[in-house]
Order: sequence, then structure tokens, then C-alpha cells
Amino acid sequence: MVVSLSRRGEVEPFHAMDILAEANRLKASGIPIVSMAVGQPSDPAPAGVRQAAAHALRMGLIGYTDALGLPSLRKAIAEHYADHYGLDVPAGRIAVTTGSSAAFNLAFLAMFDPGDRVAIAAPGYPAYRNIMAALGIEIVEIELDGAAYLHAGHLKAAHRQKPLKGVLFASPANPTGAVIPANELSALVKTAQELGIAVISDEIYHRLVYTASDTTALAHGPDVTVINSFSKYYCMTGWRIGWMVLPEELVRPVERIAQSLYISPPALSQIAAIEAFKATGELEVVKARYAGNRELLMKRLPELGFALAAPMDGAFYAFCDVTRHTNDSMVFARRMLAEAHVAATPGRDFDPLQGHRTMRFSYAGSHDDMLEALVRIERWLK
Repeated sequence: MVVSLSRRGEVEPFHAMDILAEANRLKASGIPIVSMAVGQPSDPAPAGVRQAAAHALRMGLIGYTDALGLPSLRKAIAEHYADHYGLDVPAGRIAVTTGSSAAFNLAFLAMFDPGDRVAIAAPGYPAYRNIMAALGIEIVEIELDGAAYLHAGHLKAAHRQKPLKGVLFASPANPTGAVIPANELSALVKTAQELGIAVISDEIYHRLVYTASDTTALAHGPDVTVINSFSKYYCMTGWRIGWMVLPEELVRPVERIAQSLYISPPALSQIAAIEAFKATGELEVVKARYAGNRELLMKRLPELGFALAAPMDGAFYAFCDVTRHTNDSMVFARRMLAEAHVAATPGRDFDPLQGHRTMRFSYAGSHDDMLEALVRIERWLK
């Protein structure tokens, strides 16, 4: 038997998922693990979402939809932009996707060719780098070097070295939780437009901002591609449903690629997701718990020797400098899991160059879990 292996399979592992897998193995053996490793809300999807899904199952209304999604969900997303941002976004520019992961695949395939240079921030979400590497896109990782977020100056400097075809940024960011201020976001988008650089804005942590209002990159340029998801604020990770807002010119190319790659997003999740926009009261209670966890970690992690490496403006992450304890965060994370029974993500996921110095702690879990994790870590460090 001959097995053919592509070099595309040689991308870096997603270490957060490896840590999660090990944590699950330990749990299965009876060891009580507190997980701060993955960015997954511990609450279920809102009640109305689950009720809509149950009704659809009873009625048997599950089948293929348009590749770009149900018109009713695209309309609901367009109304969300009017309600939340005060923007008129036509439903015809919206594509519903199989989670934000599919949205990134579709954006990269529709916008870039192998060899094109696309800039991302380091630290940043590892799937950006890994997907683009698998597609043959040249990744330009811009080290923030102490800056909280990617700004126009970073982009100009990278473009001067060798022209960029695109830039991808997130606000709030994973792993740092940093938010790009509205004036800086405007300057970043306008600079990209002046330099002929296509913009992708990852906004999956919108509505999880604690220090300012949400600002979408769409407010600063009509040609921006925005990616969002029902996974984070809406507590629908396993439902695998997200969306894109596209420039008019990209709608049909994305549709053509989606038809072959995915046929359509999952119908059950689409039907249910319409109800997510009606659950703000329920979801704000969840967000308030995150805010309480955030305050706890902002105080206690530095006291335990984990200096905050970025402002915790949004999302549900604390990104910490761990050099007081280790120069190898990968080994440290595995030891902390095995000995303290607390899972957190080593910085290697987010920055191959400087990640040995950092770790990410997710505070999406319960407040009791956060308290217990801190007690365990303190006892272990002693």
C-alpha cells in the first residue's frame, strides 16, 4: 500500500487543541481538570436557539440551503449591523459559513493566490498562519514588540520591505484581548487602501468588549472583508455557524468556491442562529460573568508572577509573560496540566518566535472554576 503525503500536512499543530485532548484524557481517567485552555463559552446556546433547533428537528426541516445561506438568516445578520453598528449592510453582501473557520478558508481562496504575501500580527490566532501555509500563501508575521495591536505604522513598514497583497487583523484579538481604538482602526484601514492592500477584519469577539464600544472595520471602508461567528458571544461553538460581509466583487467568487467545498452551511444551525439575535438579555448575563472573571484574573495572575503582556480589553483571555517561572511555556503548560491539573495554552500557538515566553489563560468558564484554578496554581508554584 502506498500512502501519499502532502507537505500541506506539515503545518504546526494547534497546541491549544493538543492540550485540550490531554486534559480530556486525564478527565476520562477520573482526574478533575480545570480548563483555561480553549476559547469556548461554558454556557449552552440561548434557550430560543435550542428551541428553534428542536422545532426544526421535529418538523424535519433539515436539508441543503443556498451556498451563501438561508435568506432569512442573511436578513437577520444585516439587521444586526443596522441595530448594533448603525450601518446599512445589504443582505446580498453577507455569506453564511460553516463557522468562522470556513470563512477564513473562503476568504483566503477567493482573495489570494499561492505566493501572495499576507500580513498578520504576532502574537495572533494560529489558524490564520496554518491555513495560509497549507494554501501556499506567504505569511508575513509582524511582531508587535510590546505594542498592544497592529497599527498603520506596522503595515507601512512591512509593505516597504516587500509589497503586501493583504492584511488580516482581529479586534478584540486572540490571544491578547486587545482592542484597536476606533481612530487607529480607521488609520489602519485607510493606509491599507492607499497601499493597495486587501483587508480582512476578524470580528468574532465583537460584543465581548469591556472598555469601549464595538467598532467594525466596515465603518471605515466598503471594501473590507469582515468575518464573524456565532461561536463566542452567542455561545454556539459546536453549531459551526459564522458569516462574512463581503465587497460586492467577492460575493460570487466566494459562492462558487463554497458550492464545491461545503455545499451549504448546516441548515439546523442556520435556522437556530436566527434566534440568537433575540437573546441579548440572556447573553449579557453570561458576559457579566466574564467581566467578573476578568477582574479576578487581572488582579491575581500578576500576584502569582504572570505579568499581563497585553490589555484585557475584550474577548475572554489573559495573555501573560511567564518568564518569571520558565523560558519554555510549552513544557510549563504540560507540567501545570499534569501536576496542578489546570490547562492553559502555551504561547507557541500564537507566536513561533517569542511564544516560549508567554501563555494564554481563558476565563470563559465559571467563576468557581477560575477561583479553583488560581488556588491550584498558587499551591503548585509553592
